[in-house]
Amino acid sequence: MKLGEYWVCGISHIKIILMCLFLPISPVAASTSPSGFIDFNFYPYLSDVDNDNTVTINIAAQLPEDFSYFSLTNLSNQSNAGELSDTTSYYTEQNLRWKISQSSSLDLTAQLNFRTGDNNDRHRLGIRWRLNDFYAFKDFFQSIHLNYSLNLHAIQFDDQPADIWQIEHAFFMRFPYISKQLYMAGFIDHTFNEDLISDISKNPIVAEAQIGYEILQHFYLTAEYRINEYRYSDTSNLALGIEYKIIW
Repeated sequence: MKLGEYWVCGISHIKIILMCLFLPISPVAASTSPSGFIDFNFYPYLSDVDNDNTVTINIAAQLPEDFSYFSLTNLSNQSNAGELSDTTSYYTEQNLRWKISQSSSLDLTAQLNFRTGDNNDRHRLGIRWRLNDFYAFKDFFQSIHLNYSLNLHAIQFDDQPADIWQIEHAFFMRFPYISKQLYMAGFIDHTFNEDLISDISKNPIVAEAQIGYEILQHFYLTAEYRINEYRYSDTSNLALGIEYKIIW
């Protein structure tokens, strides 16, 4: 990579991290005492795909007027380089959600995707159903300590055909009957009608399931299994690492 390309890539990383860090804690939000968290994930070990993401930053915040914010930012490793030695690309999702009423389990959602490269950003509008807050399921989900939601990304804005749509599954589960320090979290992004160059299905899946165990206050050991069917080969990967989480 040329020096100029390193410079542009470095500036892109700095911009995206600053955006993630300062958006959810703006003065307007701070004046209403929002709740939320930010966690930093580092993965020094990748089992099969060496140019997978090695740094992930997640941010969530409750905002005024029934709005909420969530983002993830992945920094990916350079192919054939050691983990954490040279990140060369990024991918980020910025989500703004609005709960339609105090008693509702439905949110209207807007998602902005930005990534390294030209003409490949993607933006979506949709609706999210928080099943663990739905009155008929609430007691059951509480009994198994599970938060689970479905997000229908019904409208997509990019250079792809208009009939592409997506369902996003997201979950977070604790295991207090085993250990209060143990959790499992993850997502499944299931996209429909997207014709990939590879021979994989036209309905590709990107999924992650992370198991974490708190070894010190706010520090976790993590193991994360990943599936990415946008890759032409080696669609699965195992990442081992550490997480630091700040809650407010």
